[in-house]
Amino acid sequence: MGRGKVQLKRIENKINRQVTFSKRRGGLLKKAHEISVLCDAEVALIVFSAKGKLFEYSTDSCMENILDRYEQYSNIDRQHVAVDTDSPIRWTQECNKLKSRAELLQRNLRHYMGEDIESLGLREIQNLEQQLDTALKRIHSKKNQLLHQSISELQKKEKAIQEQNNTLIKNIKEKEKTITQKAQWEPHNYGPNTTPLLFSLPPHSSLNIG
Repeated sequence: MGRGKVQLKRIENKINRQVTFSKRRGGLLKKAHEISVLCDAEVALIVFSAKGKLFEYSTDSCMENILDRYEQYSNIDRQHVAVDTDSPIRWTQECNKLKSRAELLQRNLRHYMGEDIESLGLREIQNLEQQLDTALKRIHSKKNQLLHQSISELQKKEKAIQEQNNTLIKNIKEKEKTITQKAQWEPHNYGPNTTPLLFSLPPHSSLNIG
């Protein structure tokens, strides 16, 4: 006899329900990964448990990019349907979307901080590690760029200061040289103990006295 169709209904036993959720969630994530690899499709999967715990899966492109694409397609579809933008239903839907988006961003932020990662699977951990590795490489690149700029500016300042020092040394030497030359060319002043110069008369000369 063939296996009969199993009727789907809520599992009343709490423990069995939790076990089934864990198993089905793992299978669902596995299927999402398989279809993304086999069919080269972009897949985004979001699951909230009964306690409100969020589980997600996305292909190599991050979840935010896929949600942005979904939002664009949703906007295109809504343009073809006349909907009263002031209706309470419309505002409730938008509020729920923004709330879900905020929760997703907060959860991703906690993951980037290394928090609340116990529930993540291997694939999710690998995606998170890849994103952090890419971000870390960009940060290192920006840091090295800033360091090179700082070193270049310091070298320019050092060169300018050295040129100023050379100019000052040159000016000081020129002034010292000028002072030395001026001292050599100035006439000597004779003091009271200085012996005066004696002039001799030519031979056969006579002095007329009186």
